[in-house]
Amino acid sequence: MNYRKSKASQNTVSRDMNELWKETGNIYETVAIIGKRANQISSDMKHDLDKKLSEFASYSDNLEEIFENREQIEISRFYEKLPKPTLVAAKEYEDGTLYWKSPIKKDTSSE
Repeated sequence: MNYRKSKASQNTVSRDMNELWKETGNIYETVAIIGKRANQISSDMKHDLDKKLSEFASYSDNLEEIFENREQIEISRFYEKLPKPTLVAAKEYEDGTLYWKSPIKKDTSSE
């Protein structure tokens, strides 16, 4: 899921704990899954932002150019307005678009 097109809320949302752990059977496993996905999203966002801001990198000591770069400010504002990675990951989990695989649990249907 593209984090830019996410329908995740900008604000913190209260969630029903009983609904969260039904799929995994363990609330701690659910939180770990959402947390790992949030780290992935955060890493992607940081990589994209660094890539876009690197175009504006100036190696000169001219402070006027640094403070007056409107394009750089607009890019930063866009990323500040995006929902937080934890909210995006939680929304993906609730929508069922998040895939995970537990290395501990074995598939018992093949036995």
